[in-house]
Amino acid sequence: MMNYPKSLEDLINEFMKYPGIGRKTAERYALFTVNKLDSESAHDFSQAISAVKEKIIQCPICGHITETNPCSICADPLRNQTIILIVESAKDVFTIEKTGKYHGLYHVLNGNLSPLNGIGPEELNLKSLWSRVQNAIVKEIIIATSATQEGEATAMYIKRILKEIDLTVTRIAYGVPVGANLEYTDDLTLNLAIENRREF
Repeated sequence: MMNYPKSLEDLINEFMKYPGIGRKTAERYALFTVNKLDSESAHDFSQAISAVKEKIIQCPICGHITETNPCSICADPLRNQTIILIVESAKDVFTIEKTGKYHGLYHVLNGNLSPLNGIGPEELNLKSLWSRVQNAIVKEIIIATSATQEGEATAMYIKRILKEIDLTVTRIAYGVPVGANLEYTDDLTLNLAIENRREF
């Protein structure tokens, strides 16, 4: 059996480090890099990877990814300083910001509680959250973790810790997506939609 050249095999192994990328996809990406990318494009790709590793940091206040300290959201005096929306990842911040409807602050956990995977409270970005909520300006915490077992456990943990502090703790609603047909909606989503109903 003929093996790939070592440099190509090394590139395949690097691509396989990305989540959801198996051997076949990694081989396809590596062969595309060899056959389709010119030297300048390959150099630009390499430079882009190096640049994000050198320039991107986590905001020391909220944990969001940024090139500035603090991030542009924490530094914006026009944001509503009384509300903090807790999310699992930086991707969630970008998703919510695209809606243009939320104008408060964020706190990025960088994961969820998952004892089976060895992820406890110490592994999440919670320490800075506890110090932030001591600020009298903060009036509401919105928990926006996912509707998974781990996401629910994380939300309950945060709620339990914050119950001693004089602020409102809310949870984002889950339910039937706009435009969805009830016939094709799964049981959990439908149940959450009913539980989270509001006055019409």
